This record gives sequence, C-alpha cells and structure tokens, in this order.
Amino acid sequence: MTALTSCGSGSEPAADGTVTLKFLIDNGQGAVDSAKAMTTAFMQANPKIKIDTETRPAGSEGDNIVKTKLSTGDMDDVFLYNSGSLLQALNPSQTLVDLTGDPVLQNVQKDYLPVVTQGDHAFGVPFGTAMGGGILYNRKIYEKLGLQVPKTWDEFMANNAKIKAAGISPVVSTFKDTWTSQLFVLGDFYNVQAAVPNFAADYTAGKAKFATTPAATAGFQHLADVHAKGYLNEGFGSATADQGMKMLVEGKGAHYPMLSAQLPPLVASMPQAATDVGFFGIPGTDPAKNGATLWEPSAVYIPKSTKNLDAAKKFLAFIASPAAADAVSKAVQPSGPYRITGAKLPDNAIQAAKDLQAYIDRGATAPALEFVSPVKGPSLEQITVAVGSGLTPPAEGAAQYDKDVEKQAKQLGLAGW
Repeated sequence: MTALTSCGSGSEPAADGTVTLKFLIDNGQGAVDSAKAMTTAFMQANPKIKIDTETRPAGSEGDNIVKTKLSTGDMDDVFLYNSGSLLQALNPSQTLVDLTGDPVLQNVQKDYLPVVTQGDHAFGVPFGTAMGGGILYNRKIYEKLGLQVPKTWDEFMANNAKIKAAGISPVVSTFKDTWTSQLFVLGDFYNVQAAVPNFAADYTAGKAKFATTPAATAGFQHLADVHAKGYLNEGFGSATADQGMKMLVEGKGAHYPMLSAQLPPLVASMPQAATDVGFFGIPGTDPAKNGATLWEPSAVYIPKSTKNLDAAKKFLAFIASPAAADAVSKAVQPSGPYRITGAKLPDNAIQAAKDLQAYIDRGATAPALEFVSPVKGPSLEQITVAVGSGLTPPAEGAAQYDKDVEKQAKQLGLAGW
C-alpha cells in the first residue's frame, strides 16, 4: 500500500493518474483482516487506486478520534464506523456524503438502509456481516431428544422441560460476564416491534416504556421464567461467557441466549462449533410472526472533506458487492449473513449463520433497539442479572430500566423527557 505524505483527508491524484485513498478502520482483528482482504481485491481490480489503511482504537477513544477528525475536516477519504443510533451523533447530514439514489447503494439490501439513514438520506454501505441475537442451541441434543425448533415461548419452555428431564442444563447463563445477561431482553426486540410497530419511535420520544408495554416487559419475564423453573446451569452466577460457550458446544447445556458472533472464534479449537450449534430467534407468542433480532454490521462512509470523491465512491460500490463479500469470507469466518444482494455465505459457513440467513430470506428480522433508538441505559446488565437470578421481580426490573434510560435520554437532550 502506498503511504501518504499529506496529513489532510486525502491526496491529490499523482502525475500518472494514480489516486491514494486513506481508509480509517478500528483496530479489532476482524476489521483489520476484513479490510485487508477487501482492499487487496479492490486494488487488483483498480490498479490506479491505492488504499492506505489506518487503524484507530475501539470504544470511546476511537469515537472521539472520529468526531475530532470530522469536525476539523481532517477525516480520511473513507472510514468505518457504527451504523444505527451512534451514527446520528456524527450529524451525518452535515459531515458525510449523501449516497441517496447513488448506484453505490444498488446492492445494499433495502432493510439495512434505515440503520445508515438520517431523515430520508442514506450515508453508508455495510462492512462485514450481521449477527443474530437470540438463542444458540445444541443441535445434537435436539436430534437426540427429537425436539423441534420452537416458534413460541411456550414451545421453548416445553423443550426445556424435556431437556432437564434428560439430565442436561436447558439454559446456559453466565452472569459473571454481566453483559451476557441482556440477551433475553435485547434479543426480544423483533417480538416487541411485531406487537407494537411504533415502539422505537415512541420510546425515543419518552412516550413508551418497558414497564407499561407488555411486549417489552416480556424479555424481563423470560429471564424470570427460566430461573423460576430451575432451568439454569449450576453456578450460573459465577460462570463466564467462554465457559458458557464451551458448555453449549460440548452438549452440557442446550440453549444459550447469545450473539452469533461468539461462535467463529471457537471453530479453530472446537471445530464442532461450526456444525453442532444452530440459532433461532427468541420465540414470542404468535408462531405466524416468528422472527429474529439482528445486530446490523457497521458501515463505511465518505466525509464531505474528501478530495477524491469519485475514487471513494468506487471503493464503496466494491465494498457493497458480492465480490468483496467473497474476498472477506476467505479471510474471516462470517458470523451471520451479508447485507448485500447476491452475496452468498460460503459452503463452510457456520450453521448459526445459515440459520440466520433463513430469517433474512423470509423477511422475518428487525434490527436491535439500539440501532433504531439512541436510548440505552448503562445499568441494564446489572438489572437483568438481578431479574435472571430471582432477586428482582420482572415488572420491577422493567421499571428500574425505565428510570435508568431516563437519565441517558436527558443527557442526550431528547424531546419528551
């Protein structure tokens, strides 16, 4: 890759017509490996465009770098950043190139676009794959006990009863890593949206609450249900996410409410994780409305400060193409489906990713609430641990969370709070 001597947001084309794009990504190994595969394939097809990839830290430090670069006009020609509500904090209408109606977006799946949109304007293309938030399950246990994937919560609980009778932990919980306790609530948003289509907008406006919306309280109730029935693994309060994944893959636990992205890193040391673990969305009340909640991939954007707009658009069009997906799949095991029309999962994709693809193919997905609302309270994982441990009643947990998000909504200056 060609290094840049300028410190601005891009360099002018060289005398031979070569353009160098600066591409800013986070320093996570998955992002680094994906970007390398993508840029190598792109530069082979476009020898006049060189891409110089730079990394930034993840988390709040990386957020600050992105915001500073945008505000000073010093952003790289293209950059990787979150989709969903965190994008709104970048004030995209003022800082990013509007791609609405541009051929760059022609392969981007339509139901992905809302998470890279402000108002009626779309600003980015998906980088990497979606991941599912729901139930990872051991397929060997299901096969051995003759169980079917449940489409309602009652069916799920009936499966748990049979699994417990067989001497296996029905539901793996790992509350030592408190973040893992949130999945029954956060992964249930598909069902919330199916029951109350305007919930995200009303919740953001301070009109809808978890405690007063039965479909939203249900996630807290689920946590209480599996604990009350004795369906959790022994030592769930001190178990870690790594231990939970191992239990699931080894068949010592049947279900684990979790993100599908936890699986690919295990495949090297436990190859059966690719085939023996499947995925299903958290079941609701209506089998006809069965679906799954998605954590959408991040996106690549172009700042208005770029001096190389045509080359940057060419690169984004490539990122949003089946060719880029194929290149990435060879380097990084996908944890879910690509959000690009025509992009296929490789034959050796993990089973959980294939299961998630089936939900997308039938249009039965919704983005997690954090992609469609900026309101997420910092204490949810402590509240869900308490509810899931039988210490706090579910209705009280939902009310506590409503109070928790109120602080954050006021900090964000949202109307209606």
